[in-house]
Amino acid sequence: MTAGPCGTIAGTMSLVFPHTFIPWFRAVAPYIHMYHGKTFVVGMVGELVAAGKLNAFVQDLAILHAMGIKLVLVHGFRPQVNEQLAAKGHSSRYSSGLRITDAVTLDCAQEAAGQLRFEIEAAFSQGLPNTPMANATVRVVSGNFLTARPVGIVDGVDFMHSGVVRRVDAAAIRRAIDIGALVLLSPFGFSPTGEAFNLTMEDVATATAIALQADKLLFLTEIPGIQEDRNDPDSPIDTELALADAKRLLAALPAPTLPTDLAFYLRNCVKACEAGVERSHILPFGVDGAILQEVFTHDGIGTMVVDEKLESLHEASADDVGGILQLIEPFERDGTLVRRERTEIERDIANYTVIEHDGVIFGCAALYPYPEARTGEMAALTISPQVQGQGDGERILKRIEQRARALGLDSIFVLTTRTMHWFIKRGFVQVDPDWLPDARKRKYNWDRRSQVLVKKLG
Repeated sequence: MTAGPCGTIAGTMSLVFPHTFIPWFRAVAPYIHMYHGKTFVVGMVGELVAAGKLNAFVQDLAILHAMGIKLVLVHGFRPQVNEQLAAKGHSSRYSSGLRITDAVTLDCAQEAAGQLRFEIEAAFSQGLPNTPMANATVRVVSGNFLTARPVGIVDGVDFMHSGVVRRVDAAAIRRAIDIGALVLLSPFGFSPTGEAFNLTMEDVATATAIALQADKLLFLTEIPGIQEDRNDPDSPIDTELALADAKRLLAALPAPTLPTDLAFYLRNCVKACEAGVERSHILPFGVDGAILQEVFTHDGIGTMVVDEKLESLHEASADDVGGILQLIEPFERDGTLVRRERTEIERDIANYTVIEHDGVIFGCAALYPYPEARTGEMAALTISPQVQGQGDGERILKRIEQRARALGLDSIFVLTTRTMHWFIKRGFVQVDPDWLPDARKRKYNWDRRSQVLVKKLG
């Protein structure tokens, strides 16, 4: 009998999923736990909609919503306003990265905002079977949550109906997201006299994130992120930027002349972090699933600006035992590491050093001193495959060396069966197992035939 389409799919999934889906889902579980109940403010440029990516983006937001993340979505509408202006034979004008909004531009902005809001609400209302929106229930709430004031005249330029956020009704937004609704904000604000002002998406998103003290502010933009080397167009993206470094970079960049300039987004990220928003992100909307990759993977896909480095290198405590076990278990299973029981790790936890990021342990090692021989063993050096090649192994090695020096040791040694060359490149030399301290030599497994490598400490 020939299997039908469903049987074929089921057969394929049964072959692929145990090896890919299950490990992946377990890997993202810590982030699901971490962000449940947290508040994200997401700023979306209008170019995302113009590029036909709205439905996929909404599906990703619906997934975040289903995982218990509270969402505020702020949409931009630059290309839509420009299209309306072009149809009326009117040109767009900018100064210092802000649109100059005359009466015609204000009318075009109101039309564009209304159309975009309709499209976004329609996208969240989808529920087709066999799509990520199946069984999704996302209620969208919009309203006059923003009070604005005019930009006024700056450097001789009258911005007319362009405005900046004066106040965000954080209490009303909080009530809406606390009952499970997604709040949708257009870049419009109103004065107490009812006058409308055209705002920037970035200003609205930043002011809202600050007012809510959101856990994340995420900009989906035309910019892929901040490159490590600004002078090299092929330089990789700097995935994490400390606030102090972001401020130095911002000071070195030319003042923004268009809203698509890097300085325009970076300025808002810095402002949010300085005002208490823990993390601000610049993500490329052109990459499918960018927001999921940024939220649920270690390094993400864009640039995150953070008030302090989230990655922490520290000596382990009893709270880290579970994370260490989860990290080393795959390497014990394939024979790279000698198996250690939980009771052994609990007993020796003070010997361990760990690297963690957002509460997830990605690397560890232990130092077992032999003071009588003025040496110590570095054991269980493990780096998660997710972050290998990023220097975490060297960071842990340096910390172990520091701990060994503090104990008055002259050297450290390792026993390895598979990673000899890694250690040799870092100053270790191979010695005969007879070199080992007597106490360690008695526990040496001659059947395993581990190589012994030693590094002298200067």
